[in-house]
Amino acid sequence: MDGVKSEKSVVREYTEAIIIAVILALFIRSFIVQAFKIPSGSMLPTLQIGDHLLVNKFIYGVKMPKTGWMLIPWKTPQRDEIVVFRFPEDRSIDYIKRVVGVAGDTIEIKNKQLYINGEATNNPHAHYTDPDILPASAGPRDNMGPVKVPEGSLFVMGDNRDNSWDSRFWGFVDLHDVLGKAFILYWSWDLEKPLMSVDRFASIRWSRIGDLVR
Repeated sequence: MDGVKSEKSVVREYTEAIIIAVILALFIRSFIVQAFKIPSGSMLPTLQIGDHLLVNKFIYGVKMPKTGWMLIPWKTPQRDEIVVFRFPEDRSIDYIKRVVGVAGDTIEIKNKQLYINGEATNNPHAHYTDPDILPASAGPRDNMGPVKVPEGSLFVMGDNRDNSWDSRFWGFVDLHDVLGKAFILYWSWDLEKPLMSVDRFASIRWSRIGDLVR
């Protein structure tokens, strides 16, 4: 009987440990930190395709999972912070962009030059690859606005300004949809190299691992 009891006790201990580990993992992912990978080049050169980063979900406050309703507020995203959010046109998809405007800001773009509240800004992270300037009639990429950011919203843009699908095209991000702030790269590799390539190990971008996201 002692042997049977001992065996049941071990099984129970393992089961309880697994359940606790799962609960902790879900809690951490929902409220504290979440992993995110970069699938496109819209944030080049700041973030590269194949970068894997951690998102601080606690920095802006404690939110209800799924709904995004704030339970305990700390602060709101500020200009120049890189945030992960649910894409407004399909909330099942997560996007990552840089905050350009916050509530009350007036945003305008003239010939690729960004103006915030009437003042020209020169963000060192902004990257342009196309020398051509498109008129407003061809789309909002290089000329748009002015538009005012409403309360409870953000205006976001990719650092790769000529190749980013962002607020210029689809509008504002609701604060309820902000998942957190990107803060550190924990892994990075060049996805252009084949998965089974003998050079796969060499494709790891060692110099980027551990970098803070700025």
